[in-house]
Amino acid sequence: TDFPDRFLDMEEIHVLGPAGWEKFRIESSRLVGDRPVIKFDGYDTREDAARLTNRDLAVPIDKVVELPDDSYYIYDLVGCRVYEDGTDRPVGELVDVKQYPANDVYVIRTDDGKEALVPAVREFVKEVDLEQRRIIIVSAGMVSE
Repeated sequence: TDFPDRFLDMEEIHVLGPAGWEKFRIESSRLVGDRPVIKFDGYDTREDAARLTNRDLAVPIDKVVELPDDSYYIYDLVGCRVYEDGTDRPVGELVDVKQYPANDVYVIRTDDGKEALVPAVREFVKEVDLEQRRIIIVSAGMVSE
């Protein structure tokens, strides 16, 4: 998370397990450096905690931090239709966002079933309209995989 301090006042969190999402009660939490350390109710040993290793976490919607303008949560972007700037030609659907130190990269499943990557920078991403579920890109930035 980009907002580790959000965990300090949370009472519950959702953890993705083999059977789907489960709600866990947070007994305590603290920051060690910039990383949250969370103690779940009923998970009292290292062995208990080890069973939750490498799981996805989700916060309740009321704990989602409001982002600055021109910043988006990945879950908001996934599923948006992607169009080519200037021609409004459909390109495909954004299916994932890969996060790298320099910039994020949008993963687009093109309408012909291929996968393309576009750097998530202003030079290539001209518009994001979450209400219309629409992203406008400069296709010159696309790299097919």
